[in-house]
Amino acid sequence: MNLRTGNCLEANSWICGKFISTRQHELMAALGQHIELTVETVLIALAISLPLAIVVRNSRQASSGLLGVSTAIYTVPSLALFGLLVPITGLRPATVVVGLVLYSLTILVRGVLTGLATVPADVVDAARGMGMGKLRLLFTVELPLAMPSIFAGLRVATVSTVALATIGYLIGEGGLGNLIHEGLTNYFKAEVLTASVLCVVLAVVFDALIVVIQYLVTPWRRRRTT
Repeated sequence: MNLRTGNCLEANSWICGKFISTRQHELMAALGQHIELTVETVLIALAISLPLAIVVRNSRQASSGLLGVSTAIYTVPSLALFGLLVPITGLRPATVVVGLVLYSLTILVRGVLTGLATVPADVVDAARGMGMGKLRLLFTVELPLAMPSIFAGLRVATVSTVALATIGYLIGEGGLGNLIHEGLTNYFKAEVLTASVLCVVLAVVFDALIVVIQYLVTPWRRRRTT
């Protein structure tokens, strides 16, 4: 396998430096779109799931209903979901974001509900005894203690979004998925492998970034382990 010249393109090699150097702009554009889709999806899904979970957490019937609806959406095949969304949102990135947000809600809602449910009752009672109101109790006691579960759900949702975003190739808005699909269609090995590796690296980087953010925003857990 000759990687020093353009022969790897002619030989259709899996690993080809010439492909990366000649298609760098296209690779970076696809990677940028993939990052944008992932970040938008996770932020929107978190902004929706967090207040929803807080509102229904004290009602078993409401929380079960919310989980049931979000889980039902998660079971819809991505091809069918995007097919249902296209007549409403059109062939644009918003269609992919909406679909990915719907898939992420199940993971994030469950993570928030689980985290809030694990807050010790005696801690809540003690905070109320100190005169804390509902909002202060929520933001200074319950949510901080629920952070491990929330971040666990956030990590799963983010990595899942990186993977599912590739399906956006169906409408030409799949980031690295566009390149993977194009490579598979044309049996262009270097394109398939390079885009796939970038997807894996992106998922790992996002996961590591969330771990760092969790470490920074939960200093009390660091003190507990030292």
